[in-house]
Amino acid sequence: MKPKRMTRQKKLILEILRSTDTHPTADWIYEQARKQIPDISLGTVYRNLNNLKQAREIMELNYGSTFSRYDGNPHNHYHFVCDGCGRVFDLDLPLLNNLEREVESRTGMQVTRHRLEFYGYCPDCRQKQPGEAEQ
Repeated sequence: MKPKRMTRQKKLILEILRSTDTHPTADWIYEQARKQIPDISLGTVYRNLNNLKQAREIMELNYGSTFSRYDGNPHNHYHFVCDGCGRVFDLDLPLLNNLEREVESRTGMQVTRHRLEFYGYCPDCRQKQPGEAEQ
């Protein structure tokens, strides 16, 4: 299978994702891309996000909501999702690779990767809602 070429649109979408750590939605990426390519379509953004995900250039984060968020860091890492504002933060923690080996030894399944998220309140939301967010 020949590698897909890096179109102008795909390159721009990848640059947008790699220049932010906010884990944006496709709509946000689309709005940013339109600043440089006014006639880009939302369908083109989704298609290129899917191609970049399949090429393992980016990660798609789906938290069970109606929309996904995208991460320009394709390497496995952990996230914190704020229940207050909905922001997603990267966590600089070592990967628990021994957890993958444990699952394999207990189940006989081959683990190729895992995903782990933490949920709670970010410092900004904790400051805004003292008492409520400290549950």
